[in-house]
Amino acid sequence: MRFLKRVGRFLLKLVLGFFALSILSVFLFKFVPVPMTPLMLIRTFEQATDEKQSIKLSKDWVPASEISKHAFQAVYAAEDQNFLNHHGFDWKAMEKAWEQNKKGKRIKGASTISQQTAKNVFLWPARTYLRKGLEAYFTVLIELIWGKERILEVYLNVIEMGPGIYGIEAAAQTYFGKTASELNRAEAAMIAAILPNPRKWSPKKLTTYLKGRQSWILKQMGNLNQLPVGK
Repeated sequence: MRFLKRVGRFLLKLVLGFFALSILSVFLFKFVPVPMTPLMLIRTFEQATDEKQSIKLSKDWVPASEISKHAFQAVYAAEDQNFLNHHGFDWKAMEKAWEQNKKGKRIKGASTISQQTAKNVFLWPARTYLRKGLEAYFTVLIELIWGKERILEVYLNVIEMGPGIYGIEAAAQTYFGKTASELNRAEAAMIAAILPNPRKWSPKKLTTYLKGRQSWILKQMGNLNQLPVGK
């Protein structure tokens, strides 16, 4: 009984410690740039252990005021058009994805920008119930503590945008030789077009599919209300 009580107290302290640390970290990153994400560390380790790859980690945090408004509008149009209307989860999109998954073998997700940001900043890229549960937890936290503008700012600064390329500033400099603040509509739409698979697609290797996706994003950008963020 004593042993079980000790184990119970230990587990309780562990759970309370997790909640305290997670909430503290979310509060911290509301004001402080995210220095590194689990995905960045994983990718760097993969590069270091692969003789065919060289280590590349290109990232440069920039505030929302130094990011083109077109970049915000492009990811809004491409990734989560209900971003301003939901509280972290797009239930209709999730239900639709679930129905599509039941009909075929191809699994389609319905992750919002908030969910993607929570996963990228705090978690690892694995399809497990544990990871999805923690993703939901952190999504609720950042929606409550950060707000929409900060979520977009963090998202555009940490998201993977190519092999070893993280964030809109690194992507803008790598693909177009300019800063994130200088991106035009077409360039922002092209960067957003590669996000579903940035390790495979690249603005430097245009395909018919990418051009078509860029055109679709540009059209959606014009149909949506302008986000009140960006330069």
